[in-house]
Amino acid sequence: MADRNPERTTRPRPRRGRRLLRTLLRAAAFALVLLVLASGVGFAYESNASRADAREHRAPGRLVDVGGHRLHLYCTGRGAPTVVLEAGLAESSASWEVIQRRLSARSRVCSYDRAGYAWSQEGPSPRTAERLAGELHALLAASGEAGPYVLVAHSFGGNVVRVFADRRRSLTAGLVLIDVTDETALTALRISRPLMAVQLGVNQFVARVGLLRLRGDAFVPPEATPTARANATVVYGSGSMAAARAEAWASVDSAAQVAATVRPGAWGDLPVTVIVPAGQPEEDTRHARSLAALSSRGRLVTASTTEHYVQNAQPGLVLAEIARVAAG
Repeated sequence: MADRNPERTTRPRPRRGRRLLRTLLRAAAFALVLLVLASGVGFAYESNASRADAREHRAPGRLVDVGGHRLHLYCTGRGAPTVVLEAGLAESSASWEVIQRRLSARSRVCSYDRAGYAWSQEGPSPRTAERLAGELHALLAASGEAGPYVLVAHSFGGNVVRVFADRRRSLTAGLVLIDVTDETALTALRISRPLMAVQLGVNQFVARVGLLRLRGDAFVPPEATPTARANATVVYGSGSMAAARAEAWASVDSAAQVAATVRPGAWGDLPVTVIVPAGQPEEDTRHARSLAALSSRGRLVTASTTEHYVQNAQPGLVLAEIARVAAG
């Protein structure tokens, strides 16, 4: 029998591709809703849980006002000159656990958290080396910790102490620089800056929705010290990741500020040790050698470890160089 509705015979049937696309879109929308709901639950959970952190994870040191915000400073031991420990990007005072414990048996030693990290309050932007060095000076002055200081820095922390030493030479007794950032690698910094910002942004989200608290072992860096692991929700929390992201985004400007301090004989006869891990590319070793040459008493030391965190892999080497520099 002929179809009495001619439209039925001429209307095209939906293609399988369209049906599949609609199915995928519905599934994606459903997954997005679930993600938003889960994130909301995690956000609320983390907000409630983080209030207990102040009681459960107490700051080992004290908070010092540096003008509008407070920084966490942890000092132990006795002796002069005072040794100041400067951590790398996304790290805090807790990363110096082994060095500080062993060094405080014979010296006054201070570690601290830059603004936004761990137990410190958030600071103003931009988070350039110039600003960070100024805040370090304000912290030491307000705390009553007398200089001059032996400045020990790891990785990105080298930017901070190098600007500090340039601006405040009279307060600098010596430098120990451990695999510090190369301020001349501007192309690499420009390429890596957005990548680091994304990675740190993801880490911030992970901490903010409670995943760090629930699955800390999966997100805490393998090189973390026992103290850092025990206080992971503070040390690697959303505040710390936001602070690291801000410093990473300002890294090109920071490199330019550091580069402006480089000139022949910039450090005079200041005792300086530049430590690099073994197996470094020739250009990295060349940069480290040029740093040591900025002082007539500078020297380059190559560790036997290939680890970036030389202070954890070879604490004895780092302690010996700190003692040598402190002796003048």
